[in-house]
Amino acid sequence: MKLTLVICTYNRSELLSKTLESINNAIIPAQAEISILVLPNACTDDTVKILQKYQQQVDFHLLPIEFEEEPKAGKSYALNKALTLIKSGWICFIDDDQRVDEHYLKSVIEAIDNYPDTSIFCGRIIPDWTGQEPSWVHEKGKYKITPIPFPHFDLGDNSLSLSEKNAIPPGGNLIVGHKVFERIGCFSEALGPKGHNLMGSEDSDFILRALAAGEKLEYIPTIVQYHYVDVSRLKLSYLVYKSFQRNKSFTLTRYPDRLRVSKYLWRKLGQYIAGALFSFNVNRIRFHLTKASGIVGQIAGHIQSLH
Repeated sequence: MKLTLVICTYNRSELLSKTLESINNAIIPAQAEISILVLPNACTDDTVKILQKYQQQVDFHLLPIEFEEEPKAGKSYALNKALTLIKSGWICFIDDDQRVDEHYLKSVIEAIDNYPDTSIFCGRIIPDWTGQEPSWVHEKGKYKITPIPFPHFDLGDNSLSLSEKNAIPPGGNLIVGHKVFERIGCFSEALGPKGHNLMGSEDSDFILRALAAGEKLEYIPTIVQYHYVDVSRLKLSYLVYKSFQRNKSFTLTRYPDRLRVSKYLWRKLGQYIAGALFSFNVNRIRFHLTKASGIVGQIAGHIQSLH
């Protein structure tokens, strides 16, 4: 069984090194041919030097690595370049600010063996909490912040067959059969982050297209990755900007041709603005501001058509 681990990266050489370290620390199944493909995307830091140094460490029993630079800024460009370089097998997508669980590779291979009719798998993404984060990050009640500052995808301890009616997994822990892209096409280059601008939904768009075409998606709880916790993401400015960008991109994905903004969105925007103005609690103000920004993102998504 051939697995290619694909990592698109932008100016995160230190985190990328930790991602590569976690992969090489994972249990390597004997029955698989595993390699790593890294796509530096318009990087201006020392990412390429880090990768060259890795390739020179032939005596350290590391997994083989190749890299191909994509000078055009945009994660989707890097993802699509990767697809032109991979000719067969399974593609495991890993974000450059995530680390894989010790049993990640073993669980991927077991899933492929156990579900021969399934062409796409996803697993858990868990924030790598340090215990020093503020308590509001873990709020699960009425004033829970969404989207949360870090990817968190966990549908429980049992395997599940997913459809467009379920939660759509993020792309940072997807495993996709190579032939799926021949049937469905590549990632949308109108979507996805460019640099660190927090746009997204290139993964959601691909999954929705795949499900609509009849591909099978299975959630496997033992396929686990941990997302780096960056404290700068806990600032209000980041939360507001992320809420805007992610809601805008997801709206573009769900309604690519809809240019009409419903009265419901304008009404919700007014409610959240009023909530921010007349709340006297920091957590409630934070909640209402991020929600208002998300509604503005949805409105922008309806105004801007993908086509």
